[in-house]
Amino acid sequence: MGGNQSWVTEFILVGFQLSADVEVLLFWIFSLLYVFSLLANGTILGLIFLDKRLHTPMYFFLTHLAVIDMSYASTNVPKMLANLVSQKRTISFVPCIMQTFFYLGFGATECVILVVMSYDRFVAICHPLHYTIIMSWRVCTVLIVISWTCGFILALVNAVLLLRLPFCGLRKVNHLFCEILSVLKLACADTWISKVVLFAASVFFFVGPLCLMLVSYMHILWAILKIQSKQGRIKAFSTCSSHLCVVGLFFGIAMVVYMVPESNERGEQEKMLSLFHSLFNPMLNPLIYSLRNAQVKDAFHRALQKMRSMWGVDGILLG
Repeated sequence: MGGNQSWVTEFILVGFQLSADVEVLLFWIFSLLYVFSLLANGTILGLIFLDKRLHTPMYFFLTHLAVIDMSYASTNVPKMLANLVSQKRTISFVPCIMQTFFYLGFGATECVILVVMSYDRFVAICHPLHYTIIMSWRVCTVLIVISWTCGFILALVNAVLLLRLPFCGLRKVNHLFCEILSVLKLACADTWISKVVLFAASVFFFVGPLCLMLVSYMHILWAILKIQSKQGRIKAFSTCSSHLCVVGLFFGIAMVVYMVPESNERGEQEKMLSLFHSLFNPMLNPLIYSLRNAQVKDAFHRALQKMRSMWGVDGILLG
């Protein structure tokens, strides 16, 4: 860590390089999406916390997914929004490394938690009689601890490798935030160790979990086909297909960014893909996994009724 901070104290985030009017328009659009993402995930957290009927393993995992999505978006989006309406697009060295650390940590943790959630659904649908035994609270806690630990160990290893590199020349990060591959391009030394570690981590966190999830959903779909009720089959297929769409987008984009060989024409494409990961994916997760769920809808209606009854009582007392 010795000399690199004496050579480079800050980086410049290039961003989209659009006209001022377009960037202001994007600022308002992205701000609305970001606020909606926070509200949607916050609503899920509030409902699960307040409604005891949602105190089950599935919603326990969903609370962690919501926390990750809110944190994941908040790591990069506020700085990106500020850069859209500001001429000064600099970020200091330490905040840049911290941004990289949290982006990798929350992203990798979400990969593992999505696998855990698919396993939970597999047990619930394929082994319903043994569900409470297999998915005990002790098992759920262990799975969550493993998810967070694996994700942030990966982030720590990559951050340490990044800190050991000297940055002495170019300062322009051709990205919306301090994305690790874009920062590595500015190093004045050979970065092959960091790239090998990052590729190995991509295989471990993207390819491995995706394969496990596909196996889980294949078993789930096979179990669905055995359901006697046509309406039940359609409902189950609808739920699984929406989950697979979100999973496919999340893992597919991540593999394109971190596993496909680099080319000169991919700069702007990677910015858009990273934007989807940082902004749109955290917004889609609560819509797909939670707000379409009948139990969550019922909990929401119960919460509204409680609020109305409280307001009614307060109105009577005030009157």
